[in-house]
Amino acid sequence: MGKVKYVLLDCDNTLCLSERLAFEACTDLTNELLEMYGVKERYTVEGLLETFVGQNFRGMMVGLQKKHGFEMPPEQLEEYVNKELGAVTAKLSAKCQPCPGAPEEMERLHQAGYPMAVVSTSAKPRVVASLEKVKIDHYFPNAHVYSAATSLNPPSSKPDPKIYLYACEQLGVKPEECITVEDSKSGATAAMRANIPCIGYVGVYKLEDGEEKMKQMAQVLKEQCNCVEIMYEWTEFPKILEKIENGN
Repeated sequence: MGKVKYVLLDCDNTLCLSERLAFEACTDLTNELLEMYGVKERYTVEGLLETFVGQNFRGMMVGLQKKHGFEMPPEQLEEYVNKELGAVTAKLSAKCQPCPGAPEEMERLHQAGYPMAVVSTSAKPRVVASLEKVKIDHYFPNAHVYSAATSLNPPSSKPDPKIYLYACEQLGVKPEECITVEDSKSGATAAMRANIPCIGYVGVYKLEDGEEKMKQMAQVLKEQCNCVEIMYEWTEFPKILEKIENGN
């Protein structure tokens, strides 16, 4: 494909170890709503992660309503979206850590002159909070942090490709001239639907869930989402990038 014109990057569990922290913050709100609507089922953090990883809170709420057969008034949905954003942002600002090797690779890409942007399904304030806490926000100007939850009107959520297409439009590049890195099926599916070559990053699964889960996700991202390469560690990124640029 020649030299990549833009490196687009997911944030949660790709650059920053933020996914579990975020789900910890929203589990109580989720169960509060289920109780309010007379739904007996309750979720653990692990249960929410398993079902909704890669989606934002709004997308989760839409999915929960469909699954459990209740309907929230629009104003209540907005109320809980705002509650969740405040709780998650506070937790990420206090506790978020980088994915191993990601800050070093961002510095290498910066030094090599590659323009970069974050394209996330999560609300922009929580993305910025994560980037700031792990001290990589200086690689991503505010205008180059795109959020399916807050940059689009109406809001969206991966696997909808709208946020990727919007980011490419704003950056003035064609999707096929970029690459992206995604850790989840929903994120990689959004990239596939946007026609952006995607590298599937699965190292975080070994870190949080064990080697078997990592292998499972590698297979899903490769076979179901057409990821061009699977990356187990950020140290592998330079060789993968070179391979993609050389058309191999």
